Amino acid sequence: MKANIWQEHAKFRLDCGAGREINYTCHMNPEFRNSLDSALATAATPQRGAAMRAYMRNQFDFLGVGTPQRRLAAKHLLMQLKGSGADNLLLYAFELWALPQREYQYVAIDLLAMHYKELDLAYIPRLLELAQRKSWWDTVDALASVISDVLRYRHDGMDQAVKHENMWVRRIALLHQLGWRDKVDTDRLFNYALSLAHEKEFFIQKAIGWALRDYARHAPEAIRAFTLNAKQRLPALSYREASKHLSAIEGVNNFV
Repeated sequence: MKANIWQEHAKFRLDCGAGREINYTCHMNPEFRNSLDSALATAATPQRGAAMRAYMRNQFDFLGVGTPQRRLAAKHLLMQLKGSGADNLLLYAFELWALPQREYQYVAIDLLAMHYKELDLAYIPRLLELAQRKSWWDTVDALASVISDVLRYRHDGMDQAVKHENMWVRRIALLHQLGWRDKVDTDRLFNYALSLAHEKEFFIQKAIGWALRDYARHAPEAIRAFTLNAKQRLPALSYREASKHLSAIEGVNNFV
């Protein structure tokens, strides 16, 4: 099967134009799709699918495959796409995104996360485009992590994203520095938080608090100073989230 998949990649690069704008008239390898369908169906528990759908407020259909089972089922197929190129990876991701069951969007994210080193800054707009399709916190936050990995401590496109009309794109801008610790651009972190502090949207207010709380693990004093100074401007939810573990973090740091 692997030889056939690689033949399909070679054909893609000729017919769809590797390195240029993706031609969405091209399609993923049918053998890949059939194998993925079979692997997910084998791992599915229909009763679990109903519970997963309810958890996501009945917005999406689910096969009923948990995260560990999904990653195990798809891993060998996704690994075979290594080296196939960024255009091909995005082609597969967009086609998986178009399928009705939510697990296929999760597989698309697993694919991009596994091979993020094949993506570069030029593909950030494509990833943001993907985030605007079938949007909810589960896929958006996972794509924010992929975008963070692709940015590699840069901020290309994020100053524009934080002003985007789409709320989920703005959320990604808030979250793109998660886990960066001493590489965090604190001016951006604080400016983004204040620029969106007027918003009433729960997912924006929550993201502000999350981004600040994450940086507090590295620099609690900076977050305490910022939140105290900006308390009147920050939404109450954002302030609570940002301050949630400050005392415990500072206590540990003082002990060490």
